[in-house]
Amino acid sequence: MKLAAFCDNDTAVGMRLAGVSELFIPNGKPLDVWNQIIERDDIGILFVTEQIAGDIEKYLKEFRIRYNIPIIVEIPDKKGRKEDHVDFVSRLIKKAVGVEISKEK
Repeated sequence: MKLAAFCDNDTAVGMRLAGVSELFIPNGKPLDVWNQIIERDDIGILFVTEQIAGDIEKYLKEFRIRYNIPIIVEIPDKKGRKEDHVDFVSRLIKKAVGVEISKEK
């Protein structure tokens, strides 16, 4: 299984440096790129920037309900984390283990 990222150009540079070779950049049409990604069966983990996740929120939610793979991890872009962001991975951990994961300030 491969690591992949669905992100903007600036985030893609960082992903390349981190060793992620499968990069998907929407260039104004995130839904078209999303449809290409979900047809693939070789991606195990997909990093998606919060901005793009917000743009395709309805489709992303439907996909998460139906499929377990790829695991979709939402990441901040160069502008930083959104204030109203809901961390899906932390919610999954809380649901599975019963313990909430949080960062103290």
